[in-house]
Amino acid sequence: MKHFLRNNGLSLLLFFCFLVFWIGQSLTGHAVDNEERQSHHQPTQTYLQYLEGGHFWQATFENWESEFLQMAAYVAFTCFLFQKGSAESKDPDKLEATDEDPEQHAGDENVPGPVKKGGWRLALYKNSLTLALGFCFIFSFIGHAIGGAKEYSINQMAHGEDAVSPLQFAATAHFWFESLQNWQSEFLAVFSIVVFSIWLRQHGSPESKPVHAPHSQTGD
Repeated sequence: MKHFLRNNGLSLLLFFCFLVFWIGQSLTGHAVDNEERQSHHQPTQTYLQYLEGGHFWQATFENWESEFLQMAAYVAFTCFLFQKGSAESKDPDKLEATDEDPEQHAGDENVPGPVKKGGWRLALYKNSLTLALGFCFIFSFIGHAIGGAKEYSINQMAHGEDAVSPLQFAATAHFWFESLQNWQSEFLAVFSIVVFSIWLRQHGSPESKPVHAPHSQTGD
């Protein structure tokens, strides 16, 4: 157990933080939703009823969508774009191990199965990280449209207008305002770490260059 916790501490802590904040979001979101309902003289909801509604899932998927978009884009962009001096970039003047032909390592010990088998399996595996993140983005995008349509329809009907489908909601300025306000912040955050890591350091972090490294050094 001690070795398991040591070897998986980062992912375990991150997932724990995710659960704590997600539960916190649901509890505070429930309170906010009921406050809005009371202000409009509507009946309040129980916590379980709130979790079945659109308010919680709209907010959840709206944020997941932006996170997975920026991660998928970042992984793809760093394949062919560079930032000299950044710890988050490949060195444009060197051949990186990530650019080596995996077929040349098919006979190596302990390589992943798709590398040994080659063919379509290898072709898919070579891009599996970007594909997985892209799938998570699409899933969250659809979830945002479904959850958002439920919440948007409640407001529409409260004003005597018709409810909307997820597809109709995705065509509204409201949907794109919710999406774009998150997308821009995610790309600003990634831009910040790419640029800040040129001159700034964090001792002990793999996301930083060594403290003694020159500013011109690219990569970690």
